[in-house]
Amino acid sequence: MSLGVDACVHEPTLLGTAGWIVLAALLLVVLLPARVGVAQGLLVVQGPWLTRAVRIDRLTSVSWPEGTSRRLILRDDEGSRAEVDLRVLLANPELWLRIEMGAHASRRRGTLTHGTADLARLSFRVDAETARCVFKVSGLQ
Repeated sequence: MSLGVDACVHEPTLLGTAGWIVLAALLLVVLLPARVGVAQGLLVVQGPWLTRAVRIDRLTSVSWPEGTSRRLILRDDEGSRAEVDLRVLLANPELWLRIEMGAHASRRRGTLTHGTADLARLSFRVDAETARCVFKVSGLQ
C-alpha cells in the first residue's frame, strides 16, 4: 500500500522503494504476534523467523519482571529460553494451566529454583482476569 501511495505522489525511486519495503518488513515483525503452543511438556513459541522451545516440566527459572514488561520468561535445564506475552496467557487459560502444571512438576522435581514468587503473582493475575471475564460474560459484573 505504501508503494502505491508513493507512486501516486511522485515518481518512485529505487531508494524510496527499498525504504518502504524495509519499513513494511519492520512493521510485520513488530505487529505479527508469535504463535504459542504446548504439547507433552514442551512450550513452543514461533515468531516470524525464530522458533524457541522450552521444556515446561524441567524449568529452572520463571521470570515476570515488574513494571512495564508484559512477558513471561521461561528457562529450562537445557539452557533454552522462551518468552510468552501476558495477553496470550490471558486469552488462553488452558495454555496458562499447562504452563503452571509444568512449573509445579519442575518444583517437585527440584529444578525450578528461581521465580516461584513471580509464578505465584502471575497465577493470581491470570486467575483474577479469568474470573473477571467469566463474571462479565455471565452478566454478574
